[in-house]
Amino acid sequence: MQPYLLLQAIVVPLIGAAVCYPAARRLGKNTGWLAFLFILVSTLVLAVWAAPQISGAAAVTESYPWAPTAGLEFNLSADGLSFPVLMLVNVVLAATAVYSVPYMSARVKSLKGEDDLAKHGMYYLNFLLVSSGLAGIVLSTNLIELYLFLEMVLIPTFVIISLYGYVNKERVATIYIIWNQLGAFVFLAGIALVYVATGSFSYSAVTAAQASPYAFWIAGLILLGWLVKMAVFGVHMWLPITEAEPPTSFAPTMAVVSGIGTYVIVRLLLLGMPLTFHSFSLPLMAWAVITMFYGGALTLAQNDAKYLFAWSTMSQNAYSVLGLASLSALGAAGSVFYFSSHILGKFVMFSVAGILLTQTGLRDIRKMGGLAAKMPLTATLFVLGALILSAVPPTSGFQAEWIMFAGIFSPAASGSSSYLLVAFLGLAATMLTVAYAFWPVKRIFFGELAPDLDSVKDPPLTMTLPLLAVVAVSIAVGIFPDLVSKFLFGLGGLLPGGAP
Repeated sequence: MQPYLLLQAIVVPLIGAAVCYPAARRLGKNTGWLAFLFILVSTLVLAVWAAPQISGAAAVTESYPWAPTAGLEFNLSADGLSFPVLMLVNVVLAATAVYSVPYMSARVKSLKGEDDLAKHGMYYLNFLLVSSGLAGIVLSTNLIELYLFLEMVLIPTFVIISLYGYVNKERVATIYIIWNQLGAFVFLAGIALVYVATGSFSYSAVTAAQASPYAFWIAGLILLGWLVKMAVFGVHMWLPITEAEPPTSFAPTMAVVSGIGTYVIVRLLLLGMPLTFHSFSLPLMAWAVITMFYGGALTLAQNDAKYLFAWSTMSQNAYSVLGLASLSALGAAGSVFYFSSHILGKFVMFSVAGILLTQTGLRDIRKMGGLAAKMPLTATLFVLGALILSAVPPTSGFQAEWIMFAGIFSPAASGSSSYLLVAFLGLAATMLTVAYAFWPVKRIFFGELAPDLDSVKDPPLTMTLPLLAVVAVSIAVGIFPDLVSKFLFGLGGLLPGGAP
């Protein structure tokens, strides 16, 4: 095995951050290409050397000395659950780096009245710190590592919102950090109880804690902490504004950050504490369905293009919660698959919103219409993104949703009418997704063209090629789902009794 395969996924973006910040004084907006190169190299290393060694429960692991007196080692692991998540997250991050080149050039000029080179450096510094932190979250093997990488994501996200956001950006950044630190604090309380129960912070200690009298509270605190970060109904108030007001180039990354809780909950609770987590199954499924309907209805009510896609994140995250709460291997695999597909579709949709903003100066959908004639490529990309979110074949969304709902209906097959009702309600909520994904197509791209939009046109290829690449990845996964499912289907062997 090649050394440092997993460590480089964390370290290479950190090196990139250190390089991009001073390089921006010479490269300016083109610093994004350098950031893209660092993410691409890290991803290719994983694809070439790590992928052949991973399947299902088989894992690549690395151990490094950290704090032995405290019983801590810096261990990393990539298995059938974490590897596909990391790869698809990196696809989105790489595409975001390229898309940011023209978008952040326009954004920096609008903020400063000129092309401030240092502003580009600060953006890519923080963007790559987030990239490194996300890799750490996915590869972590103990709770302290996970918490530290979580903080590593939150702080640079706060900086990007406060420096480059739109309306009331400092206030929005404060809302973001308060709510996410609240979720992190609740999660930290769960971590503390794991240590009290077992004397260890390792993921295996979470499983051992299942036999302790604190098991229910441990699972509840970990679950609630991450549900806050996923913005389920009742703790959702912070998400729409904090995804709508940052620079649009960074909004897809924020969708990744909020949705990564799907992976963490599956890893820690569904695989780590399945017997305890069973107590939360039906209430959590009902909570997810409520969130799907509520988030979907409010998405349909939006007239601001960025708020429309921000609200949809709430609804889309709830799909994954519904899948993992089914306690089945198919539900768990499908929920992680769905999260991975969702971030591909959300990248396309948020990026189109950014294109509309840069090309027309508008976010208000009511002032748009008829743009397909002027922006045919942009209109095509929007429809393709809508197909991914709506789970229409041959996109990855179809395969992910099919697998997930097969798992969601499996508890109902045992004769539980409650599970059956919740499963059917979840299926019915998918109609809202189709509505909020395609209704804006009519409002934005068809109908009468406003006279003041007669001169608009499609953006440069640097803004559209990343979207085309992500759509191609989604379609490839949709046609060849084994690219992802061959890793995730090993989850059946990790659940008690190899649950279906």
